[in-house]
Amino acid sequence: MDRLTKEVKKYAKKCGADIVGITSMERFEGLSKQMDPRHIFPEAKSMIVIGFRIFRGVFRGIEEGTFFAPYSIMGYEGTRWVFQPVVLWNFTKLLENKGYEAIPIPDNFPWSNIENLDPDDIGQNFINVNPSQVGNANGNWSKSVSPGKPAPDVFFQLKIAAFCAGLGEIGYSGMFLTPEFGPRQMFAAIITDASLRPDPLFEGKLCDNCMACVEECPAHAISKTEKVKITVAGRKLEWAKLDFNKCSVAFHGGVKEYNPFMITTEDEKGFAQQPYTKSMKYKLGPVYWYGRGLEGMRGCQIACMVHLEEQGKLKNVFKGSVRKRKPWRAEWKLESKVKKEEKRIKVDE
Repeated sequence: MDRLTKEVKKYAKKCGADIVGITSMERFEGLSKQMDPRHIFPEAKSMIVIGFRIFRGVFRGIEEGTFFAPYSIMGYEGTRWVFQPVVLWNFTKLLENKGYEAIPIPDNFPWSNIENLDPDDIGQNFINVNPSQVGNANGNWSKSVSPGKPAPDVFFQLKIAAFCAGLGEIGYSGMFLTPEFGPRQMFAAIITDASLRPDPLFEGKLCDNCMACVEECPAHAISKTEKVKITVAGRKLEWAKLDFNKCSVAFHGGVKEYNPFMITTEDEKGFAQQPYTKSMKYKLGPVYWYGRGLEGMRGCQIACMVHLEEQGKLKNVFKGSVRKRKPWRAEWKLESKVKKEEKRIKVDE
């Protein structure tokens, strides 16, 4: 067991993972069946959780208000859709070559079936996503194939998997914090029937409830009072309730004070509703099509990262601070494209 565990961890880092943790499947006891990964592979004995840092440098242009593309291309979306799947592809071969079944779980699949819960499970419906845009009249995507089984797809939160694997803790904002990078990473997982030695749960304390995440969230999406509470791996966990709709609108650039690409009233109207479910009524600039995280994850990532670095709590230490000056905020008034054109014609005349 120890020999294979060491080999697995070493190979995961060779493939490109920055951090690696292992959990036994028993630690997921306490989750609802719809969110319990043991239903995916009942014979599984272990889950390997691998983390990928988001480069601190991708926040620099956002901090300055001058360069927004890298966070999406080389950070959030680049990790999720390009780098992470390639690492999983290569790493999973190690287990298969040794005769173990392994299921790669990337962080790039849809929100899946997380609202299709039994009434007794409603307390664990802690992401407020409405799948009714795609599902049936009841908002459900699918139906259980037999009594006692959860409906496909089973969804589990990778941050809970990371906690069970001993990689860190869940902060007040709901973001996962590691002693290496704070909130600055993404996760993937591999479920396998190989017997691996689980890592101990994280016993440190990174989050001190400073509330910087709440105060600096452009969407005001992180609750100051409402909490999510669950029990997993024998521990009681809690974090702030997130208004997912507000978060998503801001994340896609829908808060004008923090989006320098929103310069007309037509731009604002185009993001008045959930941008990922509503058709685009107005023609927007190309920045919106790569523009994940246009507000820079100011609260849950940047503000948290600034605070943890100031506290000296992170292992990935830099020669300079991430925040070098007061954060910018766009103060201009939006104007209609039509009025802009009328003014231009009048000036030309």
